[in-house]
Amino acid sequence: MVMTETLSPPLPAIERPWALAVRTSRTIWEIAHAIGGGPFHVVHPATFAENLQRMTDALAAEGVAGTVYYGKKANKASAWLRECARLGSGVDVASVPELVHALGNGVRGEAIGVTGAAKPDGLLWLALRHHCLIAVDAADELERVLQLAGELGEPAEILLRVRPPAAPDSRFGFAPEALNAAVRRCAEPGAPVVLHGFSFHLDGYDPVPRAELAAQLIGHCRAARALGHSASKISIGGGIAVSYVEAEDWARFEAGRSDEWFHAGHNPARTYPYHQSPIGAGMVTAILRHEIDGRPLADRLRADGIELLLEPGRALVDGAGFTVFPVLGCKDGDEHLITTVAGLSMSLSEQWKGSEFLPDPILIRRTDGADDPVRTTVGGSSCMEYDVLTWRTIQLPARPVAGDLLLYPNTAGYQMDKNESGFHQLPLPPKVVVDGDRWQVDTDYPIQEIR
Repeated sequence: MVMTETLSPPLPAIERPWALAVRTSRTIWEIAHAIGGGPFHVVHPATFAENLQRMTDALAAEGVAGTVYYGKKANKASAWLRECARLGSGVDVASVPELVHALGNGVRGEAIGVTGAAKPDGLLWLALRHHCLIAVDAADELERVLQLAGELGEPAEILLRVRPPAAPDSRFGFAPEALNAAVRRCAEPGAPVVLHGFSFHLDGYDPVPRAELAAQLIGHCRAARALGHSASKISIGGGIAVSYVEAEDWARFEAGRSDEWFHAGHNPARTYPYHQSPIGAGMVTAILRHEIDGRPLADRLRADGIELLLEPGRALVDGAGFTVFPVLGCKDGDEHLITTVAGLSMSLSEQWKGSEFLPDPILIRRTDGADDPVRTTVGGSSCMEYDVLTWRTIQLPARPVAGDLLLYPNTAGYQMDKNESGFHQLPLPPKVVVDGDRWQVDTDYPIQEIR
């Protein structure tokens, strides 16, 4: 085999201590043996709880009342929901199964936010029954909420979702005149609704536009209060940033990115920004400290008695999980090896969006022994040419052999289960919950906790 291509620089992932401890212990092999030769995900609820606590601490440090709602779509594991229930935080859902799942794991309806466009009546009815906070997206949805609330004889607890001024073509949220009309509609005598405030969601990961739009909505809250509404909550949605790799590694990679680094020149046009700043709780602090006309957002929220709601998904599961694929085989290519693993690239969802999950996978060898480093791409076990987990040519410390494990770090945020399916009638990879050297398969509803 002749290797002539240029090797991309390494992109080692930032790892939490728990992940390093698990992958270097017998635990990883015990799990692999129990799973029976297929891929699996490992999740760590304690890290989720740590991320959540840091965000709530960031709100408290600025003297701002607030609630963190876990954006459930980021990862379907039940373990996260039980942490939300234990810590008294919220969960953001957008379907009946998500709502039922949250309730079944102990999250009270009052702590559940319901978002999404054009929500079906079944979801609205169930949310109303459990006193969930509903982010209403449009005038016709508001009318359905009012009708259902009237039939149930209990007021709807709602926010009105605002279409961001910087995104006039967005299909989500009320345009300005429609928003004013909705506020007036909710103030009509006998309307079975409590308007708690307003919400929005912005693309990207910049704290500044989030702070500035939140500040604008404080004025909307004042105007709504003048009509008799409580209007004391503003939700800024999700988009709290995460860093997967160190700054210098990402800068080096981006500066030299080349088609030659990728098998068949498959260099994606767009990838997630794998290093960012600020991130997590630090980004929450940056939002609260951003000054509008010389005054921090936190001061404005406190002065008007407004609670800030957050809906992070990826940022709460940052560092809280990884994915393991058993190696099936490895063959020589013209310029690099081609490693095939048990499982599908659907378990790394960036591939199925025409992108690439870039942090380096880690080879866990079945047997010790000296070997030379090799360059390889990584393919899934389906019959599809495009079923590739890693198009980028990566360097591993040794040639993978059948029975080795290839671990992809920090995959809990949108990677594990966003696009998984039973293609080829393969079972979905299970999620395994770890706590120290103890572990168990994640279950839909609580039966026995390992902690």
